[in-house]
Amino acid sequence: MKWRKNNRWLHRKLGYLFFGMAIIYGASGIALNHHIARHWTPSHIEKSIQLEGIQPIKKEKVNKSYINQVLETAGEKSNYKSYYFFSESSLMIYLKNGHILVDINSGDTRLVTIRNRPFFREINFLHYNKPKKLWTYFSDLFALSLIVLSVTGIMMARGKYGVTGKNAILVATGILIPLIFLILYI
Repeated sequence: MKWRKNNRWLHRKLGYLFFGMAIIYGASGIALNHHIARHWTPSHIEKSIQLEGIQPIKKEKVNKSYINQVLETAGEKSNYKSYYFFSESSLMIYLKNGHILVDINSGDTRLVTIRNRPFFREINFLHYNKPKKLWTYFSDLFALSLIVLSVTGIMMARGKYGVTGKNAILVATGILIPLIFLILYI
């Protein structure tokens, strides 16, 4: 039948065209799932270290000299941006690639550096549709193609190995699993 030949052709061509998109959305989807579940940030890497040698101080005595002392202890003087108090005892010093958090009552100080996570930052940028414009239309075309790939895929095999034969259980299971999760969690 001619429709089977066209079905295979369409399935194969869409598969080749959207191979890269499937990798991007698959990898970023896994990363985003684990970000939600495990407090892992796929777009950047945070490193936190405790700093020693910072003396407690009263809020009204915090000045540029004190800020410079904290920056020197942290080795971050060249990365300084600004500072502010987000509570009576918590001083936040902003850096180009992170921040320093100082409890001025105890002197407890923590340096947090932040850098981009290679690969995941870029694919999450696309997954979240941050480019907008033409990317939105390409993403929509990909989503529509996933539907076409699914339908053409289940129609490839015929007879007892087709969608109405042995594989009917797999198709039904693939439909039921999301429905079960919807029923359980909504």
